This record gives sequence, structure tokens and C-alpha cells, in this order.
Amino acid sequence: MAEYKLLLPAMGESVDEATVTQWLKKEGDIIEADEAVVEIATDKVDSEVPSEISGKLLKKLVEENQVVRVGEPLAIVETSEDLPDFEDLKESSAEIPEPIEVNPDFLENKAKEILAPPTPTTSGDIYFSPLVKSIAKEESLTDAELKQIPGTGKNGRVTKKDILQFLQSRSSQPNPNMAPAPITTAPNPEGVGTRQLSRMEQLIADHMHKSLQTSAHVQSFIEVDVTELWDWREGIKQSFFQREGEKITFTPIFMMLTAQVLRDFPLLNSSLEGNQIIHKPNINLGMATALSDGNLIVPVVKNADQLSLVGFTKRVNDLAKRAREGTLQPDDVQDGTYTVTNVGMFDSLMGTPIINQPQLGILALGAIRKVPAVIETDKGDFIGIRRKMILSHSYDHRIINGAMGGLFIKALKHRIENWDSSQQL
Repeated sequence: MAEYKLLLPAMGESVDEATVTQWLKKEGDIIEADEAVVEIATDKVDSEVPSEISGKLLKKLVEENQVVRVGEPLAIVETSEDLPDFEDLKESSAEIPEPIEVNPDFLENKAKEILAPPTPTTSGDIYFSPLVKSIAKEESLTDAELKQIPGTGKNGRVTKKDILQFLQSRSSQPNPNMAPAPITTAPNPEGVGTRQLSRMEQLIADHMHKSLQTSAHVQSFIEVDVTELWDWREGIKQSFFQREGEKITFTPIFMMLTAQVLRDFPLLNSSLEGNQIIHKPNINLGMATALSDGNLIVPVVKNADQLSLVGFTKRVNDLAKRAREGTLQPDDVQDGTYTVTNVGMFDSLMGTPIINQPQLGILALGAIRKVPAVIETDKGDFIGIRRKMILSHSYDHRIINGAMGGLFIKALKHRIENWDSSQQL
């Protein structure tokens, strides 16, 4: 027998550690190759770690809720894939144990036990993973509420997706029969409620604070007239949906144009490590996405400058849908080189977003508004109603100067305002 160490795999740039949230196998369990052994969580995505070989889980090396760095061992798997040498076999053949007589009834009962369908769990013995329990505690869910959640996992187990969907439906349609969730209050005369940061909130807080300590943030703003683009999108959105089965929003349009402009500003598609500038050959555009629990995640559109608008729309819609469902894979949030965030969806005019390390810039899309504007014509100027928005560009002033930061969004403004309204998709 040989021993194989199951290591925490690399999960992308800037991700160097993860939290073990749940063991899916017990010591002594038989594991097939590519079978998930343990669940882990990072500040970007939850995932499973599979075994690369078949064998038996000999020993767990870390506990649940323990933080492990990339490359560190999680468990030891005993495997027979590496066969012993012939001489070892020859020596061991001299001591062959006597065969053991096995009761036929025992074998028959054991076979029935293995082939029997899983017994459904009851409300009295439902298993909840540490991750589900943690979310329930943070959201002040009672035991009665937990037992009402229909589980879609193995043997009816409640998954992270199940509890998040329950919380979302509970917030929009509260159940009057459920007991009110208790409020934890600090011992003070005002009775102010307090709670601990969730794991994801703490990781995001640390990531944002580290970014402010690392990069010299500076912002540039520019106003963009999107009237022509607005009218074009209004004219094609119905036929686009009928043909492609996808809704076309402004987000993939602005992201596609951003990726195209980044080709002319390759320094903004780089990263700074010490005194070295790392030029990235591919433009991988991150899209900040709000989750149902109020947190954010940044899935990545790979090779964004190579996609058509139809392809971009489908990719953005797919990533946003899977982000809300909690089904993103580690590869979906890796290797981003620049990020776009849409603060306009919350009616914000502009924002000063924090750079997603180790990137050098991030673009915020403001709300599109009807505003009175001066329109210049050959016959003079006049006041008209136009649709406008503000682009906010945060960039790292250690390496990106104000001229480049401003010229970047000026070039993007030019592409948006000169949108070809005659084009067909």
C-alpha cells in the first residue's frame, strides 16, 4: 500500500488560502478517483476538493473551520495503485494467513444493506453541515425554520443553495406561523443589536482594507451621452430575446466596449508586483455581482475582447445567474485582469470603487438618467432631453498616472457615443 497526500489545490491569482467547511468523507471511507472529499470556501467561491486517485481515507489532517494555505495537505489517502516490488511479494508470500470462513447469511445481509435505497431523514435527525449551521446562526434562524427547508443534497441534506433560497423567499414573503427570530443584543442600556461578521463579510473586509493599503487610489470621472445606444437597444431587445432566448442589458454592451478599449491601454490590463509590471496577454474582465445575502462576488469573462455582443451577453447572463444560485466554479472567478461594477443598478450617479487586487483599475457604471443638455448643431445650440450617465474610473496611481486614467474613459466615452445604430446582430 502507498500513501497519497490530498493537497489544497491552487485556486487562482490572489487566492492563497481557504477554509475547510465540511468533510464529505469519514476516516476509513473508500474514495473513488475524482470523488469529492471535502468542501472548502474562499472569499470568492465555495468549492469541493476531489481525490485524484482511488483508495481509503486514512487520516484527516485538518479540522472543519480550519484555514489552510494552498499546497498544504488536507488528508492522507491509502491506495494500492502503486504496486510493491516483486521481491516484496516473494518475501510476503511465505506467510500467507489461513482463509477465514465467512457466514453466508452475513454476506447476504450485507449485500441487502448496500443495495437498499437510502433511508430518508426525519425532522428529528436531519444533518446540517457546519456551513449551513453558520449561515443559520448569522441569520438568526430557529431550529423550526431550519427543519422546514427542503433539502436538495444527498439524502435530502440541506445545501448552501437551499438555505440561501429559503432566506430570500422568507425576506420577500414572511411566514406568519414562524416564530420571530431572536435578536442578539449587547449588554448596554440602549439595547443596540450586535452580530459577528460572517466568514464572507470578514474576508471581503480584509480584501478591501488590504487593497487600500496596497494601491494609491485615484479617480477620474466623465459624463457620457448614451441616447443613441439607448434607442438602439430599445429597438432590438424584443427580437434579440426571441432569437437568442436571452435578455440584452446595457451591462454586456459597456463591458464589451471596455474590453475593446483595454487593448489600446495594455498597462491597465497589468499588475504590479514589487517593482515589476506583469503584462497580461489576455483581457479577462471581472463583473462585480451582488448576491442575495448582500455580499459581492466577481465572476470573470475570459478573453473578453474576443467575444461578439451576442456571446458577451450570453456569458454575462450565465455568470450572473450562477452567481446568484451559488453554483459558480473556482475557474469562474480566477485570473481577472480588470473589473467593471454597475453601481447604477442601485440608482447611484457615480462611485469610487476599490481596486480588486492585484489589478490596477476598476470601472463603475453610473445610473442612466434623462437630463436637459445643450445640443450643438450647425444652426446653433439648443436645449434638449438626453440620456446620460457618469463613468467612474479608480486606478492605481503608483503606476497609472492621471493622463492615462482620464484618457482611458475618454476613449470609452467616444466608443459609446459613436455607437453604430445601423448594425444588426
